[in-house]
Amino acid sequence: MGVGFVLVPGAGGIGTPYWQHVTHRLEDAGHHAHVVDLPGGDRDAGLPEYATLIEHAIRDCVAPVVVAQSLGGFSAVMACARVDARELILVNAMVPEPGETPGDWWEATGAIDARVIAAKKGRYSVEFDLATYFLHDLEPEDAAGVFADPGVEADIAFGQPCDIAAWPDVPTTAVVGRDDRLFPVDFQLRLLRERVGVDATVIPGGHLLALANPGGLADAVMSLAG
Repeated sequence: MGVGFVLVPGAGGIGTPYWQHVTHRLEDAGHHAHVVDLPGGDRDAGLPEYATLIEHAIRDCVAPVVVAQSLGGFSAVMACARVDARELILVNAMVPEPGETPGDWWEATGAIDARVIAAKKGRYSVEFDLATYFLHDLEPEDAAGVFADPGVEADIAFGQPCDIAAWPDVPTTAVVGRDDRLFPVDFQLRLLRERVGVDATVIPGGHLLALANPGGLADAVMSLAG
């Protein structure tokens, strides 16, 4: 029996096109892939609504393994605190503390300083732009798709707390992109150790890892899911 992978996108909530290459690989290997599309642009929907949608997906899957990208880490953790999942796999994720908001996360973790230091070391722009930080390692067709529709994340979610009392009692692992410019690899490894007490599988690829290295990411999550 295959694993039921629940695939959660990051900011903007556009799950289906983001996860498309990974989905095909998981299904070809005999697993089920349930992509969660989140209403990122809805000004009245935030982390509680996201978590509810993820909960429904978990309940619909057999042996559910939740795979959460970037901002999706916040709502995925909330969902896993409420319903049973076999495993949670964080992918280039914002790793929350209980009660922390996504807006506060940046300063609390030192994410911006880490990004600027890495940019200076790597000799690319310290000023954020889509091409430099998200598209730099994508195939032209995928880059064009993201550029045409990057998704919009309404402000509401950034002011809402991660509504958990403690990290959920679910085995947690992580996959980190070696070439992530938004959340540099050393920053992510430190944060995962400090906040969750786990190490990560590091693979080639930038922040949009499901597009940058879908084969590597699919292999990694299948290996971590056993």
